[in-house]
Order: sequence, then structure tokens, then C-alpha cells
Amino acid sequence: MPAGVAGPAACAAPAGQACYGAPCARAPLHPCALYPTQMDATPFIGVVSDTHGYYDPLLDDLFAGAAGIVHAGDVGGPDILARLRALAPLTVVAGNTDVPVWGDTLPWEAEAEIAGLRIIVCHIGASLMGRHDPVAEGFDLVISGHTHKAAEEWRAGTLFLNPGSAGRGRFGQPRTLALVDVVGGRPQPRFVTLG
Repeated sequence: MPAGVAGPAACAAPAGQACYGAPCARAPLHPCALYPTQMDATPFIGVVSDTHGYYDPLLDDLFAGAAGIVHAGDVGGPDILARLRALAPLTVVAGNTDVPVWGDTLPWEAEAEIAGLRIIVCHIGASLMGRHDPVAEGFDLVISGHTHKAAEEWRAGTLFLNPGSAGRGRFGQPRTLALVDVVGGRPQPRFVTLG
């Protein structure tokens, strides 16, 4: 730090916990410095898929303060959903690998309104498109998973989003999730690559 320039105030949180809102002396590696979106008033939605039974502890900090969380399937065990529900209201659908664990207790498709956005979710996007025309039906956000590849596509004002996979690395793809800021009633996605 150059002479005469004050450093950041000490983080108020214990080591390993985010301090949300206060400058952090442990920056740049502390979660509050890595993920500053948690410190503003912009509502956001946490979007995750294909965890396959692995819960990355970074989700706790990344999704803290979310208006809602969407899990687009291939969840794994119930502990994943319990941890996500502890952070924010959760919308979840079953993926193709969830049948042995969940049977028919998770829906294959779900609709939700989160932070004013009308959302439809299905694990396999092609399956959803066979039953719906999300643009014509007025959805703001269409979420799917399955491919393990993060992707976004805009179609006539509707965002089609795949957050990628937040589970253990598979298929040579990076581990990712999405944070969707809601600005002026519209979704603005950002992908986060997990370590």
C-alpha cells in the first residue's frame, strides 16, 4: 500500500465467512472481495445445474442474498437441496440421473416468478421446447441444464440460459454456474467459473 493511502477496514466476519458490505482486509482472496455483487441492492437469481451430488462450498457465498435459486436438475442427494433452501427460496426440477434417488418426487418442469421475472425450468432444453413456446408464452427466462456447457441465447426478449455444471469436473468442461441480475425488470446473466 502506498504511503498515505489507508488500507481497507478489517473484515467483520470470522475467517472463512463473507463480510458482505464492509471492505475486507483479506482481499483479494476473501469471498466478499471476489464476489462484490452481493454487496449491492440489485436483486439476483442464483442458477445451478448438474451438481451430481457434489455441493461446492462456494455456493454459500455466491448465492447469499439471492432473491431465489434455481437448480436445473441432476441434483444428486437431498443434502444439496437442503443447503440451497437454507440460502434462498428454491425452484428445482429433476434431471435424467435423478430418477434412482428422487423417483417422481421432483417435477420434470417448473414455472416460477422470482424478482419479477417469469421463469420456466426443465433439465433438457430440447424436451421443454417440444411442449412449450417460451417466447410466445411470455417467459422472461428459460433455464435448462444437461449439457454441462454454460450458454446464453436471446430470442425476441426471452433469455435461454444454461448455467453449465457445478458438480465435479466432467467431460473436460469447466465447472460453472450463473448469477442473473434483475435490472429494470430484465435478466442480465453472468457466468461464474468455479475453482
